[in-house]
Amino acid sequence: MKIQDYIKEARENIAASQSDALTADSLEKPEHFNWVEDVFYALNVAYHPEERALIWKYQNQEEVYTFREVYTLGNQLINLLRKHGAQPGDHIYSLLPLVPANWISFLATIKGGFVLMPTAINLTARDLAYRYESLFPEIMIADAANAAKIDEAEQAFGKTSKIKVLVGGERKGWVSFDALKDEPQEAEATPTKSDDPVLYFFTSGTTGLPKIVVHTHFTYGVGHLTTASWIGCRPGDVHYNISSPGWAKFAWSSFFAPWNMGATILANQVDGFVPAEQLAVMSHYRVATFCGSPTVLRMLIQEDLSQYALHLRQSCAAGEPLNPDVIDKWKKGTGVTIRDGYGQTETTALVANLPGQEIKPGSMGKATFLYEVGIYNEEGEEMPPLEEGVICVQQNGKENGLFRGYLADEERTRQAFKHGLYYTGDKAYKDEDGFIWFVGRNDDVIKASAYRIGPFEVESVLIEHPDVVESAVVASPHEVRGYAVKAFVMLREGVEPSEALAQALFDFAGQHLASYKVPRIIEFPDALPKTISGKIRRVELRSNEAENRLAKKVVPHEYFHAKY
Repeated sequence: MKIQDYIKEARENIAASQSDALTADSLEKPEHFNWVEDVFYALNVAYHPEERALIWKYQNQEEVYTFREVYTLGNQLINLLRKHGAQPGDHIYSLLPLVPANWISFLATIKGGFVLMPTAINLTARDLAYRYESLFPEIMIADAANAAKIDEAEQAFGKTSKIKVLVGGERKGWVSFDALKDEPQEAEATPTKSDDPVLYFFTSGTTGLPKIVVHTHFTYGVGHLTTASWIGCRPGDVHYNISSPGWAKFAWSSFFAPWNMGATILANQVDGFVPAEQLAVMSHYRVATFCGSPTVLRMLIQEDLSQYALHLRQSCAAGEPLNPDVIDKWKKGTGVTIRDGYGQTETTALVANLPGQEIKPGSMGKATFLYEVGIYNEEGEEMPPLEEGVICVQQNGKENGLFRGYLADEERTRQAFKHGLYYTGDKAYKDEDGFIWFVGRNDDVIKASAYRIGPFEVESVLIEHPDVVESAVVASPHEVRGYAVKAFVMLREGVEPSEALAQALFDFAGQHLASYKVPRIIEFPDALPKTISGKIRRVELRSNEAENRLAKKVVPHEYFHAKY
């Protein structure tokens, strides 16, 4: 089936909550493909030019862009970049807060045949200079605050980008983003091939330089049809995804997936996360489909949800496994079931609970329609039902949203692709009905005595206690057991840490878990270390815990089980 026909059919089935009618069998990858022209223009601009594409809000400011307007601005940015010497294949670093320039830059990158490298704004100048060692960009797009960091990083690195575009204000050596308004409103598309790179994402690593994930025009433009099926938005819906630019989740659910469906994207820029304000915005703009991390949802359910006139039809959560207790409280407060999903920077939505399909609370769901997903051991053997292994994607020649490898890192690419499979590095098991249940990252799984313990199961039990808002479970070095289970517990407002509360949590865990899974240490920290996208940095917790144990450090608000 031709790509345009496949996308039209997929869009119709997704809108009707009939994703189970879709497969990858009839999908033909063309030699040339450009998502902006073949999807965004062909299905949105051409048919619904005056429909809202983007609503941007910041404090008392609001800007609304139609599909025609944002497409035209993308054309004008292409012309501005070309005027200053940009060539197809040039790499663009974007360091921007949640402003409309993000969406315009994405559109210009794809249509113009550039390669975009979205970068988180919390990076320092030193971080940037470090990343330049992996790849130095020809083009920079940033706001004033981040432009200063870029200039500092370039000075340290000893090299300057040929084009630097400043969003807001003026700066020596930079071209004003606003100058695009003087450019022609039409731009010729670069004849991009399906397998041409379009997006590079840096991945965090514990050693060495950051690794770069390579996605193509096809893997992301078409691959995110699976993400669209999971989100469940329809043409005309207002879709709200809480994610920061610079991360893959922003490209997933704040760009490709909703615009694949012709939905309106809500961008709510904030200086700090205030749950009540978030819920008020969702009510005001009549958000129909919503996606947020479990961390975000845990904060939202602390509010009295019944006080807000929400208009939700679908809710999703991603970034970390979703605790059943959060699902239950959200359902009681909104009437909508949060549907968990799973994917990586290297993929689109691999596994999901889809609209209209059976849900088993606590499960990530089943494989989405472009992927064949199974649970395998390191030797490439598929595990039987209920036995733990690594989540893998079959490389069966069918097209999907799987990345093409790590840039200039053949060894890491070989480690990820073996036995005809892509190894995600995440542990899970599949039940007899085909539902997949997350266990943890390979590095997160705790080996205590002779047992293997998945932290997610322990965390899910602890969060069901009424005094607990969030928890993170890691391995703590133990002289006899090898490792012991340690839980870092965040308490609800007004509850103070105490030995009595720790004992109550030990008892509570013992009532709901096998004895070997019960935490042997509980600590009540002031905060949990997190990435800017809200994921708990368990690697940092593990590292600090190992150092503390080695130094025999006394930690405030740390309590030990009687059987430690």
